[in-house]
Amino acid sequence: MQIGPYTLKNRLVVAPMAGVTDRPFRVLCKRMGAGMAVGEMLASNTALWSTKKSLRRADHRGEPDPIIVQIAGGDPAQMAEAARLSVQQGAQIIDINMGCPAKKVCNVAAGSALLRDEALVARILQAVVAAVDVPVTLKTRTGWSRAHNTALRVAKLAENCGIAALALHGRSREDMYHGQAEYDTIRAVKAAVGIPVLANGDIDSPQKARYVLDYTGADGVMIGRAAQGRPWIFREIQHYLDTGECLPPPEVAEIREVLLAHLDDLYQFYGEYSGCRIARKHIAWYTRGLEGGNAFRQAMYQLEDTASQRAAVAAFFDRLAEGGDRLRYLTESAVCQD
Repeated sequence: MQIGPYTLKNRLVVAPMAGVTDRPFRVLCKRMGAGMAVGEMLASNTALWSTKKSLRRADHRGEPDPIIVQIAGGDPAQMAEAARLSVQQGAQIIDINMGCPAKKVCNVAAGSALLRDEALVARILQAVVAAVDVPVTLKTRTGWSRAHNTALRVAKLAENCGIAALALHGRSREDMYHGQAEYDTIRAVKAAVGIPVLANGDIDSPQKARYVLDYTGADGVMIGRAAQGRPWIFREIQHYLDTGECLPPPEVAEIREVLLAHLDDLYQFYGEYSGCRIARKHIAWYTRGLEGGNAFRQAMYQLEDTASQRAAVAAFFDRLAEGGDRLRYLTESAVCQD
């Protein structure tokens, strides 16, 4: 898949997720098979960029290309300035957020709230594309509600404004993350525009990725929640797309090392106090569905320092290894089924 001058190694993209797709997670997903990873969104008000949270979100040191910075806001001039500053700081692709359904984003007329004002959508897209000399992409939803599906019009606006690629979540803003993503709109959008289209929503297995690509004709898939605690899903999907066969579950020893390395990156990135607390959700995701996982998590949540947290994770996976070489889930949701 081609986005501007960048040829991605495959069609698998990590979706931007606030509080999740920080630099340690992006680097890990790319190492485990993702062709591209979008960073956490930055507010377009650059006066806010000096906060510790914003500085971390803008930190891409050591991350493999292409570096993608996502910006969110509702003022065209402010969005353009945020894009310019991001490029000065190393962004190679600018992504515009018109998909976030969170109230605190929509209440300031940003994210998916913009889908109620297509004239403003056009002004923002034009301003950002004109402001930078790097590709600009757009992440959006099917509309504000299912009754007001604006995806086709917004997609054509995007193409006409010079947007280089479009990621479309198959839900409206009112849907939030409920119900099933609908792929008919993504299919219609892909048929109507000539720019690359990424399908997003409910892609949680190699087979689902294959189905969505075939049904929608999309150029690639964007994966978010399914990668939480399972960053190897990208290599699983790519192997299935290449061969039609499922990879066996990963070895316990490998995932033990993957998680411990992820924790070390988080501790270094956030520091002792925040690192320990931010790591908790990642550990919970890695261990869900595993035997003894619930009891382990309840104990792990009580640990207050990184050394004891790391030691507890190592011990948990050592116990798992006593029961077999490969990860075994209590449910089939995380297992590829031929």
